[in-house]
Amino acid sequence: MVKFALLATLEAKPGKEQEVASFLKSAIPLAMAETGTINWYALQFGASTFGVFDTFETEEGRNAHLSGEIAKALMANAPDLFSKDPVIQKVDLLAVK
Repeated sequence: MVKFALLATLEAKPGKEQEVASFLKSAIPLAMAETGTINWYALQFGASTFGVFDTFETEEGRNAHLSGEIAKALMANAPDLFSKDPVIQKVDLLAVK
C-alpha cells in the first residue's frame, strides 16, 4: 500500500515553459526504471507552474527517488529552467483509492 509521497513545485523562467514541459515528459523512462516509485505524475498547474507528484510504499523508496536520476537531472537543469529553486515536500498519504 502506498503511504508516502513527494510533491515538487516548479516555476518556469519566462519563455522556458515548453522546455520545462518537455523536460518533465522526458523523465518518464527514468521513473519507469525506479522499482520503489509506484506512481509518478508530471503536472502543470498554470502557464508557468509545474509539479511532480510521486508515490511510494516505503520511506526507503522515497529516499531512493530523492537521490535518483530524476532528482539529479532536475537539480542540474534547475538554474536554466526555473525562476526559483524547486520546492520539494515529503507528504504522508492518509487515504488512497
